[in-house]
Amino acid sequence: MPFLTLFRQWRRRRLLARPIPAHWPELIARNFGLFNLLSEADQTKLLKVMRVFAAERHWEGCAGMEVGEEVRLAIASQACLLLLGIPDHDYFSQVRSILVYPQAYLLPQHRHEGAVVHEEPVPAAGTAVFNGPVLLSWEDVVRGGRNARDGRNVVLHEFAHFLDMEEGLVNGTPPLGSRKELEMWQSVMTEEYHRLRQASEAGLATLLNRYGKMDPGEFFAVATECFFEQPGRMQRSHPRLYEVLKGYFGQDPAGWPGRQTSSW
Repeated sequence: MPFLTLFRQWRRRRLLARPIPAHWPELIARNFGLFNLLSEADQTKLLKVMRVFAAERHWEGCAGMEVGEEVRLAIASQACLLLLGIPDHDYFSQVRSILVYPQAYLLPQHRHEGAVVHEEPVPAAGTAVFNGPVLLSWEDVVRGGRNARDGRNVVLHEFAHFLDMEEGLVNGTPPLGSRKELEMWQSVMTEEYHRLRQASEAGLATLLNRYGKMDPGEFFAVATECFFEQPGRMQRSHPRLYEVLKGYFGQDPAGWPGRQTSSW
């Protein structure tokens, strides 16, 4: 086994063996409304996963942003929620850097007019770069994390893209356990993607964010946000979609303890 792999495993074991700081749960809950809905066992598991994740990333503030403990914990907890039920995950090891801006930042967008290409900057809240960093707006991280009912969460969205990228393609299909799972996934996702496109084009109200009609990769990211933040509504109006996401993520957000004892 390569030395770097052995060193990484040793370092992770050391991190996981250390006690979780007592103030972390309260600090996380401040910016991540879903945290208190988890069982105590899942909260503990999440704290351990995010400890490794946070330690292995290069964190960088941009445009004057300072990345302190609260920022790291808010982003790490939301990203690592996706991993709780996925066996043999590698802590998003393909994401080496997290660049945090105070607010929405500008990204160049190319617009074609015949043979002429115009480059226009557009505001963005998050960007997942294949084999590169993730860019996040802190303002949007907080807004999405604290409002855990609206189906909008930039961290869940961008890190869903990284799950999708694990096999080298951004096509809305992350690695799945068996051919049967793959066939079911492709059948349900294709049907639901076209359903969203048709509803959007007809001007109908949709549970899923209409941004998901852009392409299958965006559909998976949008569906992931809704699955964790509006699971009851998804379960009722998109039951097959809920079931395939439940199978992939190994989680049942509609049945989390906090949702059984509150108005969620």
